[in-house]
Amino acid sequence: MEALEIARWQFGITTVYHFFMVPLTIGLGLVVATLQTLWVRTGKAEYLRMTKFWGKLFLINFILGVVTGLVQEFQFGMAWSEYSRFVGDVFGAPLAMEALLAFFVKSTFLGLWIFGWKRLSRKVHLACLWAAVLASVISAYFILAANSWMQHPVDIEMVDGRPRLNDIWAVLTNSTLLVAFPHTIFGALSVAGGFLLGIAWYHLWKRRMLGIDRLEAVPLTPEGAGESRKSNSKKTVLRVGDRIAADGTVHPDRDATDHKVWFRSLRIGAVVAVFAFAGVAISGDFQAKLMFEQQPMKMAAAEAACQNGTSVSVLSVGDLGSRDCNEVTTVFEVPGLLSFLAHGDFDTEIRGVNSLIPEYQERYGTNLPDNPEIYGDRAGQPVQYVPVMEVTYRGFRIMIGFGALAAFAAAIALVITRKGTVPRSAWLMRLAVFGILAPFGANAGGWIFTEMGRQPFVVAPNPQFTGIDQVFMFTASAVSPGVSAAELIFSLIAFVTVYGMLLIVEIFLLMRYARGGVPKAMPELLESPQDKDSEDPDPDDQQKKDDDVLAFAY
Repeated sequence: MEALEIARWQFGITTVYHFFMVPLTIGLGLVVATLQTLWVRTGKAEYLRMTKFWGKLFLINFILGVVTGLVQEFQFGMAWSEYSRFVGDVFGAPLAMEALLAFFVKSTFLGLWIFGWKRLSRKVHLACLWAAVLASVISAYFILAANSWMQHPVDIEMVDGRPRLNDIWAVLTNSTLLVAFPHTIFGALSVAGGFLLGIAWYHLWKRRMLGIDRLEAVPLTPEGAGESRKSNSKKTVLRVGDRIAADGTVHPDRDATDHKVWFRSLRIGAVVAVFAFAGVAISGDFQAKLMFEQQPMKMAAAEAACQNGTSVSVLSVGDLGSRDCNEVTTVFEVPGLLSFLAHGDFDTEIRGVNSLIPEYQERYGTNLPDNPEIYGDRAGQPVQYVPVMEVTYRGFRIMIGFGALAAFAAAIALVITRKGTVPRSAWLMRLAVFGILAPFGANAGGWIFTEMGRQPFVVAPNPQFTGIDQVFMFTASAVSPGVSAAELIFSLIAFVTVYGMLLIVEIFLLMRYARGGVPKAMPELLESPQDKDSEDPDPDDQQKKDDDVLAFAY
């Protein structure tokens, strides 16, 4: 395997890994800030508990996201120095803004939020969280501005063979960016919605297994109805605040407020997931129409559209890694749908892969430049303008399929939890928990499709760009010429090893604190009134607090 392929694998693995954390950080941050706003406005205890619990999971993911994100910048200089030189004059402005205006702001105010509990006033403390969360959103905007310029370069001039920025405002208002940004934010919210739904479902199911949440007919006496409420159809009573399980075990933290924490978290998560999918679908439609104009080959490959036509392939099969339309067979297609996705009608013919290949060859050449200094052994080789259709085709459908599945599951959850708790079914609980992964899969699939579909360009050409038609860069010329395949293999193994360890750490921490419930964020809920008044606390309890590695956060 040559250096270029290893460098691509390395960047792809680390980027996709990092991108698993980005949408959860953005989406969950917005949810936690909203929950704390509700607590400040209403003073209700359940919103405080929700803020503390979901806020701790947010912090775990944020910290791991920062650590893994730093690697991306080092890779630009190590494995992609030619790419860095080519885009440096353009990317310098938006990435500097991201670092100075967004990264430092979110880091500073998040620190104030972490250590500001009971030290800052409620409103100031809340403002710190909103500042950190909105800075994360702005950070995503600047990063997407750089990525969107790679997809659709605008408003530059060529100086000594390199693009130089003319107007930063043009980069920040790039049409590609204006549709990619809301699509990304809605995708992040879908991840947060599924995250809330799955974990809250587990805790409500756990309460039912403990015999605390019971849907059963009981006499509505003053003694039996203190913390009960009637269901709407079967004349049953839902008890939510017993604290004492069926076997007599006392659970001081599992009171009526604890039930509200999980039930409202589940309902909020489901609503957010459904709302987010609607936003993803609408923004995705705009984005697809734009990509049909800006990167027609990417969209033709994504639909396995080998010939000109109007139909969308619902199912096509072919050899893994195929770029040859002769190896692709369409099994089932929907007439007119491709025209609708591209232009909003059902009869406009869309150019297929076989028609686009000669257009690309005429405009950008049939072979790489014969320059061994930059291209090495790849100099003069034919250019393959068709991306790997298996990746673009499947990635596009994974994005849509997993996203729709997550939204459908959220809508079903809203229906079957309307009585105030979840069913006793263990397999349904497991399905809800594993369903957390669906929106992650949708985000990853969409990102892989977007980046892989741009090949063979690392900076895609903009044929509509006025004045300069040759603003593009082949991926084959972007890799560092002085880095050997052996060095890249070593760094790839090192990154995969470190990232694998970080993955274990993150999953362990998220599972530990998620399963521990609200007491993991508010251990005082487990203290009895006598413990709170005691001047000589139990050393075992103190040891448990000391073992909490995130106790400093609150």
